[in-house]
This record gives sequence, C-alpha cells and structure tokens, in this order.
Amino acid sequence: MERLLLLITVLIKKAIALITIEMQQMTNQMNRVHNFSAGPAALPLEVLLQVKEDLPNYHGEGVTVMEVSHRGPLFANVFEQAQADLRELMGISDDYEVLFLQGGAQTQFALIPMNLGIDGKTAGYVDTGHWSKLAIKEAEKVGSTRVLASSQDTNYTYVPAFDTWGSTEDLSYLHITPNETIHGVEYFNFPQGLSKDVPLIGDMSSTILSRPMDVNNFGLIYAG
Repeated sequence: MERLLLLITVLIKKAIALITIEMQQMTNQMNRVHNFSAGPAALPLEVLLQVKEDLPNYHGEGVTVMEVSHRGPLFANVFEQAQADLRELMGISDDYEVLFLQGGAQTQFALIPMNLGIDGKTAGYVDTGHWSKLAIKEAEKVGSTRVLASSQDTNYTYVPAFDTWGSTEDLSYLHITPNETIHGVEYFNFPQGLSKDVPLIGDMSSTILSRPMDVNNFGLIYAG
C-alpha cells in the first residue's frame, strides 16, 4: 500500500511539473514581443527551447556545437545536415553547390566580379537601392560594369520594368537585389529568357527562404 501511495505521489509530482513547464512556456510565448526588425526574424518558441536543451549537451555528446573541432565528425554531421536541409527547403538540384563562406554579403559584392567577371565583357547590374548600389561600387573596382536600369530618379520606389533593361547578351552576368530592406523595394517576379551564357545572380540576403522560388532561374544565389 505504501509503495502504491509513493508511486501515485511521484506520478502526481511529475504531472504537476509537466503542467508547470507547459504553463511557463505559454507565458513566455505570450510575453514575447512582435519582431518586425529588418535583420533576424523571430524564431518559433519550440525552436528556442530545442536550442536551450541542446546547448549544454548536444545529442548526448557531453559538449556543445560551439566547442567541437570543425574537423571532427560531430561538426561534419551538422554541416552535412545543414546542406541537405537547405537543398530540400529550396529545391536545390545537384547541378548547384551549397557553400558556407565567411565574410558576409558585402564580401560577396567583391568576390562575384572577381570570380565571374570575364575579360572583354561587362558585368550588368540593376540599381534598386542601397544594397545594389554597394554591389555596383565593388564591381566597378574590379572591371567593366554597366547599370542597365535604375530607380534612383524617385529615390528608389520601384523596380524598373524588365523591358527597359536593354540587351543582356554581351554581359558576363546580370546582378539583381530582389529585396532592398532600406528602401522597401522588392521584386515580385524575376527576369526570364536570359541567354544561357549570362547567369542571373541574386542577392537574397534579406529574402532567402521567405517564399518559394525556382532556383534554376539563377546561376548564383547568395545571402549573408
């Protein structure tokens, strides 16, 4: 009888503990602010709780992912899973590589013309705001650059119509910024029918994974 009462007491305590945790989670969720920042988006509460659980002891390994060797099998698994998840979420085929690079998007502003610029050809850019202007500035340091279209005349309130961009056949690549966070300008669709020799490059820093898109329309997508 005493054992039965002890078991019931233990079960009641566990039930109370679970209810308390659930109520605390609900309270935390109710107290969370609405985040409309131009930077990182708000994360679901369940994701934050999973991170909290995994942080001190990732998958029972007795260590966090912030402490493991970047050459060790634990980090290799994290890296490979991140690549696989991104391919699945964005529908990225094996025709594309998924690279995790240091430096952020502004480093890519320079790396793109350095790696994709072609001697004797011009890099094409569409100027729709602050971020595309920075990309153009870096490209001009590297080689021949042409601004096909710009909405600077209205302080960047629109995306220039595709039929005003002119010919793209002689370009080494065509660069666009699908979402300009500072000026609030966004592409709702993307140019079609470009020459196969002219890859379309998109700076997706503030819009990647925010909506479905056909990766196959692009030669390169980057975000940072």
